[in-house]
Amino acid sequence: MADSTEDLTVRVLQHISRTCVRDETIRCANAAIVNYHRALDVSQYWGKGQIASSDGQRFGVRGSSLLAAFYPRYFGYYDRAVSIYTHLSDQYSVFNTQVISCAEREALYVLDGLLENDTELPIRTHIVDTAGCTDQVFGLCYLLGLTFMPRLKNLANRRLFKPVGSPEEGLFGSRSYPQLDALFSVTVDLNLIAEQWEGLVRVAASLKNRVVSANVIARRLASSASSNRLAKALLHLGQLVRTIYLLRYFNDPDMRQQVRTQLNRGEARQDLAQWLFFADQGMFLSGDYYQMMNRASCLSVLSNAVLVYNTLRIGRVLERAKAQGQEFTPEAVAHVSPLVRRHVIVNGTYDFSPAQGALVDRGLCV
Repeated sequence: MADSTEDLTVRVLQHISRTCVRDETIRCANAAIVNYHRALDVSQYWGKGQIASSDGQRFGVRGSSLLAAFYPRYFGYYDRAVSIYTHLSDQYSVFNTQVISCAEREALYVLDGLLENDTELPIRTHIVDTAGCTDQVFGLCYLLGLTFMPRLKNLANRRLFKPVGSPEEGLFGSRSYPQLDALFSVTVDLNLIAEQWEGLVRVAASLKNRVVSANVIARRLASSASSNRLAKALLHLGQLVRTIYLLRYFNDPDMRQQVRTQLNRGEARQDLAQWLFFADQGMFLSGDYYQMMNRASCLSVLSNAVLVYNTLRIGRVLERAKAQGQEFTPEAVAHVSPLVRRHVIVNGTYDFSPAQGALVDRGLCV
């Protein structure tokens, strides 16, 4: 190890850690890796970078922390944990990372990652599981021009909402659908949405321009009293959008497959992150938020680096196969995961020697 890092002293490493390993630099490095991966031809087999998903992954915390919470489901009744909430594109790249409390609803942080996307990924559709879904998020995504596609449990118990009232006389108020009344058990007030529309647009503009964090807006609107007409209008808008989505979800098997595929990709990335986080024994030793955030962001950078390496290797295999007269269909390549990790030695030797650098320059090593 000393031979491979003879030019790196402890003082140099400490200086790099203090000056380079910061939130701003990590975000820039991660964005550069994601953009580089998006430009690779092979990455297009998995998607165009327009679809994303988000989910939380729990890690234990040994130190004292105000953010940590008890999570008996995975850590017992006496151990605390936090959640690393990541946003993943359909190309398997992580473009946003947050450390949040396990006690909070993940839906509060769905929009943060989408609005703070500093990469070139043109995200248009977002997929979550039940924990990441609320009617308010449905409404905000609609206002922001995003398609929100959650996978919801207990679909048989989900209520469908019928719109009533409209600024246009008689559009819905005079119509009756007796055969559907059993399905549409509750209503949304279109007049209220129209009355508060300018306020809703201002909220969306504030989020789009990053005037305020999305989780702050989502938390306040979700906890507002019933007398808050703006919050009520957003709720009704979200219920209406959710109803339209559920009707499509019931009727479109391709949509259900798309949702399931993207969420499975998120699970595969979490397996890789667990593997990279100190050989499956990862825990946060410090409860300081900034240190946890630093480590979580570095974990995302590392998993994206593995993704790029695997994508390049897959590309070279495809090139050799093509030169030998054998080609694979795009559908077949799309089923090859770029997150394989058997060749990743988490506790291996890191070689920074000039000889190794020369191999990289000659394309003999990645």
